[in-house]
Amino acid sequence: MGLTSKKVLLAAALLALALFAATVWLWPRLARRGPLAVLGRVGVLLGTQLALVAALGLAANYSFGFYASWADLFGMETTPGVVVDHAGGSPAEGGMRVLGTVHVNVAGGTVPRVGGQIQKIAVGGGTSGITTTAYVYLPPQYFREPHRRFPAAVVLTGYPGTAEALYKKLKYPTVAAGQVRRGTARPMILVMMRPTVAPPRDTECTDVPGGPQTETFFAHDLPKALSARYRIGAGPASWGIIGDSTGGYCALKLALRDPGSYGSAVGLSADYGAPKDATTGDLYGGSTARRASNDLMWRLAHLPHPAVNLLVTSSRQGERNYRATLRFIAAAGGPTHVSSIILPSGGHNFTTWAREIPPALEWLSAHLAP
Repeated sequence: MGLTSKKVLLAAALLALALFAATVWLWPRLARRGPLAVLGRVGVLLGTQLALVAALGLAANYSFGFYASWADLFGMETTPGVVVDHAGGSPAEGGMRVLGTVHVNVAGGTVPRVGGQIQKIAVGGGTSGITTTAYVYLPPQYFREPHRRFPAAVVLTGYPGTAEALYKKLKYPTVAAGQVRRGTARPMILVMMRPTVAPPRDTECTDVPGGPQTETFFAHDLPKALSARYRIGAGPASWGIIGDSTGGYCALKLALRDPGSYGSAVGLSADYGAPKDATTGDLYGGSTARRASNDLMWRLAHLPHPAVNLLVTSSRQGERNYRATLRFIAAAGGPTHVSSIILPSGGHNFTTWAREIPPALEWLSAHLAP
């Protein structure tokens, strides 16, 4: 039986209940003195606690879909995803400064010309007024070829997320460097950050009326500040954006709403509309028109399709966005080209995204201008 099976959840709950009843029933007999009685008390208490924790864990996983299978839970599901194309189908004043550098986890990672370099930066939006930090991965070719310009990809976490997880756990620079060495992708600059640029609020990359102008920051301030500092190709064809969960929604939304900034976008386990909860508040000032404009399904149904390339991912088992992803693929068309990675199973977690990131980066490299 699978990890998300109702039968497994029910069996775990019944086991916990049975062990609790057994503990109550046997406790008078185990109340005696002596090593056997002590071991008996320890055993029934430990068994009951473990069964209860297992039942609660399975209930949480059933509700939120963290892991889709036992192999997913234990990290044994490592088969890369496959990209399927659906052609034609269905500082506060602006600018940035470097705060320090981080070791790149590749061979020769301490030498920029060999392993590249990760720079921690502070970047400010002159228009949005937002200032935040990010990590910029510069490939070794950036240091070897001083006159060459490179494509860039903004890499976003989910909410709330930490930017450090992008290079420590999801290993974006390591994966990208390996692909360049094998010749399956071209070198590109990675700008790793979280979409929560006005913490603790989850703005869903939206220009909030009377609040943080997050879309303006990502669509205009960030590319402008980075282009002024690094050798990045000009125009949206040289800019891509990729993210997971909330970051995936942001990536797709920015490409659809701001195609003059990002020509390609990847949404890993993305939502296609923003929620309204305690973390977001009212993102649209009560305006139904603003909410509709930020709903990706609505945009594809009612507005002209921009000339952008999109990649979306999901899993048949374990991801709640599976059916919505199929609808999104069917709705896209015309100048908006969409591709997909659909895994047989995989939950809403780092293990699943680690399987999708390698083919997604290769796809992104192929769609960004050299």
